[in-house]
Amino acid sequence: MPSTGPQSVDRALAILDAVADAPGPVGAKALARRMECSLSTAYHLLAPLTARGYLVRTAQGYVLGPRIPGLHHSLLRHLEPAPRMTDLLARLRRTTGAEAYYTAYRGGLITVVDTTAPVTDAAHPFAPGRETRAHATAHGKALLAELPRPLRRRYLAEHGMARLTGATITSAELLEAELSRVRGQGFAVSVGEADPAYTCLAVALPRRRGSDRDRAGDAVHALSVSLPTEEFRRRPREIRTALAQAAAGCA
Repeated sequence: MPSTGPQSVDRALAILDAVADAPGPVGAKALARRMECSLSTAYHLLAPLTARGYLVRTAQGYVLGPRIPGLHHSLLRHLEPAPRMTDLLARLRRTTGAEAYYTAYRGGLITVVDTTAPVTDAAHPFAPGRETRAHATAHGKALLAELPRPLRRRYLAEHGMARLTGATITSAELLEAELSRVRGQGFAVSVGEADPAYTCLAVALPRRRGSDRDRAGDAVHALSVSLPTEEFRRRPREIRTALAQAAAGCA
């Protein structure tokens, strides 16, 4: 990743990313090699991350620290469009048998904020975090369809439209037509566009008029589910109905 600020800040954040992405504890020597810096520099960067609780040093190496769950809790507090979103996702999961997601657009970024998918399910295609495949996912299309055209064009210019599968839409003109359909039918669907084995279905959530969030920012939210395509094809209407009812509860 190119440098976007002071080298020490970039390296510290890169260390945090490396530890977060690793399957287990990461040693200081491995982090130094990855950062292409000396071991002493790596320890110099690790010290404040550990002191502030972003990392914890164990006998096997560094792991994420107790400050990380607090950051996620704060993200939920800042973005959550309706009370008890976690409970709503759990109910949607029980009703549909599909993994459920809460996704948000804000400040030019799309984030999968919360999900019912187990954190141990590394094979699942829609993990929490920054989403760069909005053109290929139902939640991404539901959010993009709600944006003014200039914001939508800016997002696509910054993130591109990579071909992920044979079904991925990579033409801006075709995507605009798809988003027009999304607005007309009230939901977005992606059949194997981000992952060939999965279908996802999404709806944009009603905006909470008069709230501080509504007055202060450009946030748009979506609720979605994903499941194996073969299973979705057996009961598409049932899943669409359950998703629409869940979204209506956020009004």
